[in-house]
Amino acid sequence: MSTALERTYDGIVIGAGHHGLILSSYLAKAGLKILLVERRSEYGGGLSTRQVTRPGFYHNLHSINHFHISHAPWFADLGLADKVTYITPRYEFGQAHADGTALVFGRDLEETVANIARFSARDAATFRDWNRKAEEITRTVLIPERYAEPLPKTERERLLAKSSIGRDFISVTQRQPLDLVNELFENEHVKLLFLFKVSLFGTWLTDTMSKTSPMGSVIRAFDLESGYQLCQGGSFNLARGLMETFLAAGGTFEPQVELSRIAIEGGRATGIEMRDGRSVRARQFVASTLDVHQTFESLIGRQQLPAAFCAKLDGFQYTGWTLFGLHLALEESPRFAAERFDPNINRTLKWSIGAETMQDLTAAFADVSAGRVPRIVQFGSGPLSLLDPTQAPPGKATTYAWHVMPLEPDLGGTDHETFKQEFSEKILETWARYCPNMTRENVIGQYVYTAQEYTREFPNMRNGDIFMGAFNAEQVMYNHFGYRTPVSQLYLAGSSGHPGGAISGGAGYICAGIIARDLGIEPWWRPWDAADALAMLAEAA
Repeated sequence: MSTALERTYDGIVIGAGHHGLILSSYLAKAGLKILLVERRSEYGGGLSTRQVTRPGFYHNLHSINHFHISHAPWFADLGLADKVTYITPRYEFGQAHADGTALVFGRDLEETVANIARFSARDAATFRDWNRKAEEITRTVLIPERYAEPLPKTERERLLAKSSIGRDFISVTQRQPLDLVNELFENEHVKLLFLFKVSLFGTWLTDTMSKTSPMGSVIRAFDLESGYQLCQGGSFNLARGLMETFLAAGGTFEPQVELSRIAIEGGRATGIEMRDGRSVRARQFVASTLDVHQTFESLIGRQQLPAAFCAKLDGFQYTGWTLFGLHLALEESPRFAAERFDPNINRTLKWSIGAETMQDLTAAFADVSAGRVPRIVQFGSGPLSLLDPTQAPPGKATTYAWHVMPLEPDLGGTDHETFKQEFSEKILETWARYCPNMTRENVIGQYVYTAQEYTREFPNMRNGDIFMGAFNAEQVMYNHFGYRTPVSQLYLAGSSGHPGGAISGGAGYICAGIIARDLGIEPWWRPWDAADALAMLAEAA
């Protein structure tokens, strides 16, 4: 890591989250002289693992579950398997119920279908039928598109329409996810867990109840072949592996850089200026992984942008909810009373806890939309150290609860710190109804992390939006904000670009290919191409 910056680099990347690390690594390995700058003293962004409760207990404060990461093209291209280990649990989604039953979705189709059949034979048959087409669509459409620059809507639909599987996919994406789930399934418990799985793809109910889904979130919820994984030792280990790769390729990393502006000369991005008076020039490009408003309003200024682009900026949408995070150091991992019904519930990667009916789910949606603290406590969780023992001392455990919350909930006059403590107790009380060992006596330490705190640490998460942009039909896929900008030599490589927020690496990976192409550099890797993938699907039809 640098202590004395040079005056000029080929390219400057702003923000050392995973997108910035991936982009910088690709271009450094392509022979470019790259400077990566970060406002904080730490790198990794949402790949944050810290000992916030007690020494030896590791907590992932932001990103925990990573979708199919060890199969991502950048994971292979950058040789990360030699530096980072991923755990793929056999059981992915679980939901315990007040009546002592539990529903578990695993990686094995027959086991999952048998679990569903205990609640509804019809729903089990539906899941089996849809699983066949969903896994084919995921393999041939969703994963290839995840790591490729989106095609225009008309071209995409023309190619998809050439195959029956493509036509099936188009039909699903034009439906409201909640309507489709209600139509397909009859059992309340099956509907709830399925919608919980859909919500993990960035929608939650604000989008699931009111929008179509061009990204195909419903299809991915039927897929068992590709799924979520845990980064062994904590999510930060992925950031560590990426930083090691970047530095080994000759890159320069500079932390604690407070930017005053991106330098624009003659309509081109030519470098950065810092608040301490230093400046660094970029010969060929500047790429920002910050949110769109920091990039264009704070670091460039609207007066330097076309009016049409400013209107696009004004129309950018953020999610209408935030997260209340409770991180726990425990004497022992949560144990469900429903383990008598299905013992695998204890070892499921992701739990849905607290919602018993669709009415419960919609009540929380209504409360958050109205700015109220949800009256029915329902949250996502998981047995982290049970699946990855390196995240807690021997014989101890870690877990967490993520609960949706308005950005500024009406606290009825209660101060924020008191609210945090009181709501944490409500979460534990709810948890204990399903896991008798989740009492205060089991808790060694706790740490509460809400939008009030995480937006101060990460201004990127504007309005408390952990995805840095809503996953709705108006700004995903062919409607995403874009990688190129109205300013020549300035690129966006963060979560505003396809495939959006969460840990995917997609925007950083895709932007690396775009910059290489614009600079006339022959890439040392083979960038994925959506047109090629969909054309192959059409040819196979």
